[in-house]
Amino acid sequence: MKILMISDVYFPRVNGVSTSIRTFAESLREQGHVVHLIAPQYPGQPASADENWITRIDARKIVFDPEDYLMKWSALMAYANSLHPGDYDLVHIHTPFIAHYAGVKIAKRLQVPAVETYHTFFEDYMHHYLPWVPRKWAVRIAQSVSRKQCQQVDTVVSPSAQMRDVLQQYGVTTPITVIPTGLDASRFVPGDGAAFREKYGIPAQRPLLLFVGRVAHEKNIQFLLEMLSLVIQDHPEVLLVITGEGPAEPMLKKMARDNGLQSHVMFLGYLDRAVGLNAAYQAADIFVFASKSETQGLVLLEAMAQSTPVVAIAELGTASILRQEQGALIAKDDELHFAEQVQTLLIDHQLRERVGKQGKRYVEQVWSSDAQANKLLECYERLMLTHMPMAASAAA
Repeated sequence: MKILMISDVYFPRVNGVSTSIRTFAESLREQGHVVHLIAPQYPGQPASADENWITRIDARKIVFDPEDYLMKWSALMAYANSLHPGDYDLVHIHTPFIAHYAGVKIAKRLQVPAVETYHTFFEDYMHHYLPWVPRKWAVRIAQSVSRKQCQQVDTVVSPSAQMRDVLQQYGVTTPITVIPTGLDASRFVPGDGAAFREKYGIPAQRPLLLFVGRVAHEKNIQFLLEMLSLVIQDHPEVLLVITGEGPAEPMLKKMARDNGLQSHVMFLGYLDRAVGLNAAYQAADIFVFASKSETQGLVLLEAMAQSTPVVAIAELGTASILRQEQGALIAKDDELHFAEQVQTLLIDHQLRERVGKQGKRYVEQVWSSDAQANKLLECYERLMLTHMPMAASAAA
């Protein structure tokens, strides 16, 4: 099968969408399928032999989101016009910006079906990035745009059943298939937690909590800082390490200063996924996560793959992952209850070890990348069978 993917983001931009694309693409390519990706060109990005399956399109900076770059429509259309029917069997769209509209246009040009993965719960994002728009209006805009875009493709892929239900509540009638992103084998390679602690000057016995993800308002990291203030009362040596970058970082650093948490919070920026990220998970006593806007929550699975127990709120996509004591203790959306779950694991070393081991087994059995890639292939095959008669009719 020849698959054309298109996305407004990809590595070196680190986020769940980039990870999902790479994970599925690698599994599909290993099975002998052709996968090609269209993605933005980032400034200073060196040419790489590993990217021979990617076409990078000239992009411009986004004023209100300095981490991201928007592909230039003229450059994207110039590339699209070089494509012809027969080049690909389907188009898989991964983001709702320039990539969505270009992907729909390319699919029509090639006379092939269009698939779109709904990676992001935009209803919970919009008011952070359009603060001058009343929240109620921002939510309605997000719902309306999501509904219209989902109706423009042949099939929608949702990373979780919970996100599928939300889309159906929006009025989406396009068929929706639930296919989470799985973990590839590299996520199970044990990291060197001792080396990580030594590198960042963290004593071996110091209780370490870890957050991994984009440092953005919708990740609810301020909740973790408030929770940390409660944990410190009984565990005065505890440290919260925050990895990643994003627009909420200045606000969070100020919040840490204002609440006297400077010596209890460490911001590290993005870590190398090949080695540094696994080492961070291994170094941590507990992975903490309070986001309520995740369509899945891959970092929860990555932490469990390293036998690191998780304390998290089970809401939207994370509810599809979290199982009590199978790698995690589920916390309420309440700082005190969350802090109590963290303290339970800090105090009870045997429970912490048991929950961590059970989490690794759970992820190995349920969340492998090959299993999820096979589900995606089945989705593609069903779609192509239903699309063939329509394509033949259009050609006639």
